Amino acid sequence: MADYKGIKGFKVQYLSADPSNPIVGQTWYNDTSKDLKYTGVTTAGAWATGNPLNTARRQLAGAGIQTAGLAFGGFGTTPTGATEEYDGTSWTSNPTGLNTARVTLAGAGTQTAALAFGSTDATEEYNGSTWTSNPTGLNTGRSQLAGCGIQTAALAFGGLGPPTLSATEEYDGSTWTTSPGSLNTARIALGGCGTQTAGLAFGGEVAPNTGATEEYNGATWTSSNSLNTARQQISGAGIQTAALAFGGEGPPPSSATEEYDGNSWTTSPGSLNTARAFLAGAGTQTAALGFGGETPITGATEEWTGAGSPATKTITVS
Repeated sequence: MADYKGIKGFKVQYLSADPSNPIVGQTWYNDTSKDLKYTGVTTAGAWATGNPLNTARRQLAGAGIQTAGLAFGGFGTTPTGATEEYDGTSWTSNPTGLNTARVTLAGAGTQTAALAFGSTDATEEYNGSTWTSNPTGLNTGRSQLAGCGIQTAALAFGGLGPPTLSATEEYDGSTWTTSPGSLNTARIALGGCGTQTAGLAFGGEVAPNTGATEEYNGATWTSSNSLNTARQQISGAGIQTAALAFGGEGPPPSSATEEYDGNSWTTSPGSLNTARAFLAGAGTQTAALGFGGETPITGATEEWTGAGSPATKTITVS
């Protein structure tokens, strides 16, 4: 009878733990769990429950990627400046939080170079250790806005001034400049992702809720196809041509997940395990992170693996 080596030309590796970065098609035996495993690809996107935030909260902001995420601000029992870092497994609290505790703010950047803005006009920069307040804040102080980009090239749009705003501002690492390009649909509690010159705005509240989607090219916003499920207090991840929208409030709190290809949204069969609004997001369309929110208030964290992504699978032998 042929063995694996005779068929494939090499022996199955015996490992004490699963490899940290396996390639598609790699096969091994986990001598700890006593499982034969291989790396295949996912056929549909799905959310997996991860370890929760140390400080459960809603109306917070996020930045970074799935394996290096950042959570800051929000409301637990009171407004907080609490800052936590995610390493792909668990959250670690940073004893140095935001200088201005606040809710319904926005964020941009990475775990070691993040930007917090909104709720007030205050802007703060994070260097991976501490937050530094920038004396030059947003030109229009606002809450329930959206943001995207990096610490030295960020974008802020929408929100509640009052009134409901369409105003867009660009940050160059030092100051905010109001863009002549305003959102076509003024709204609050919207989602955003992308970069300063290729931003994406989606969802929000315009009384009633909206699924309106707009693309920013660095100067103007252009309307695109709407979300399939109109909602506010929504979160997202990714870039303008490959975005992910999840959660929000219909009402009720939503678990719906949709993928954007630069033209239209497709509803994914993979829904959040915990339906919620006012959550934060980070990452990419194929590897996103959703955390916090209101269901009521929660620290729930979930990791998204998109369709076609590498995934470790166990071979069942009967």
